[in-house]
This record gives sequence, structure tokens and C-alpha cells, in this order.
Amino acid sequence: MITFRYDFRRFPCRLFFRKRICHHHSQSSPTFRRSADLFAVRRFLLEVPEVQAIVLKKELLQLVESIGGSGYVPVKSIYFDKPPASNWYVAYHQDLTISVDQKKEVEGFGPWTVKPGQFAVQPPLQVLESNITLRIHLDDTTAENGALRVVPGSHRKGIYRPETIDWQQETEDTCPVPAGGVMLMRPLLLHASGRTTNNHRRRVIHIEFSNQLLPEGLQWSELLS
Repeated sequence: MITFRYDFRRFPCRLFFRKRICHHHSQSSPTFRRSADLFAVRRFLLEVPEVQAIVLKKELLQLVESIGGSGYVPVKSIYFDKPPASNWYVAYHQDLTISVDQKKEVEGFGPWTVKPGQFAVQPPLQVLESNITLRIHLDDTTAENGALRVVPGSHRKGIYRPETIDWQQETEDTCPVPAGGVMLMRPLLLHASGRTTNNHRRRVIHIEFSNQLLPEGLQWSELLS
């Protein structure tokens, strides 16, 4: 896990928070989820393409490649908005699925689930080990408003079921990130997020990058080249 400061603080409201965009999609698109505890947009860079030029800065892509090497492209994106009074939390887990454009029986891929506009599948371990997640924080994120808690080094242990965590051996780190900051992590890193206790909002743009070609007709459903 790496944190990096890249100032996105001037980014938020004038573009994708405009009422016309939120209203249009919240009423018509199944990729938008709204509740008292969370507003989320799946396929974010495709659903709100106006943000691509602002978010996908050259420097940001160079940062990803400095960690993983060449050939990385965005393959999945989600926008999270956790309101100030949110009681929503996420227990420890790994991000074990990728988003593809069709369901097709391919060796090493499975199980499958259906999500709005795409199919989610667990790929071979090699794909998960190579992918990189980048999280852009639009607000100060602390332990009090849901900063990620992680188990350091857990991404090197393959599929690691949360119920098998040995807290006599493992440790836990909290990852505060200032507004405008960027956090990079591997999807296999065990991570969790707590409830908000300080009445502060937390907005995050979550983007997954890959340099892997999928086999036998499968394609990333959100591929941006």
C-alpha cells in the first residue's frame, strides 16, 4: 500500500456533482446506488465520461506504472460518497472479482455473478496479483470517517479468507489520506472500512488498473485505452 499526494481538491462539485447528472443517472441507471448511508456509481468513468480527462492525468498513470511496470490501463471504476452521518461499514475482504463483458466458461474463471451492465468473475490468481487499485480521495479521510484498515502483506498470501486471519500473527494499519491524496494498493490486500463517527463526508474515486489480456473472447467490460 502506498499513499501519494496529487491535488484533486479543485475537482469535485462543478462537474459530476451537478444536479443534472446525478438526477439523470440516479433515476435511470442501475449502476447508480443511493441510500441514507451511501451514494455509489459503478462504471463511473463510463457513466460520467466528462471526468475522464480530469481524473486520468498523465502523472497518475505514470505513478501506476512506476509500481507495476508498463501496459496498465483502467478496467474498473467506482465512485463512493459516504455521507457525514453514515453507519455503513465494510468488513475485512479482498477484491476477488473483475468485470467482464460476457459470461463464458473459461478454465480458471469462476464463480460468476451478474451486476448491472456487466458480469463479475473471479479470475486466476495471476490476474489479481498483477492488478493495481488507485483511490483518489476528495475529502480528508481518517479513522473517524472510514479510512481503510488493512492487513500489511496480506496481498502476498493468495486467497486469504477473512475468517482465517490469525491476529496473533497479523497486524492492522489504518490508512489516513488527505483531501487530494492518492492511495495505491493491490486488490488482494485485506482491507476494511469503519462507520463514520466524526460527521465528516468521505468521497473516493476507486479505479482498478490491469496489464493483463483476458483469454478466449473475454474482455474487460470497462476497458479504457
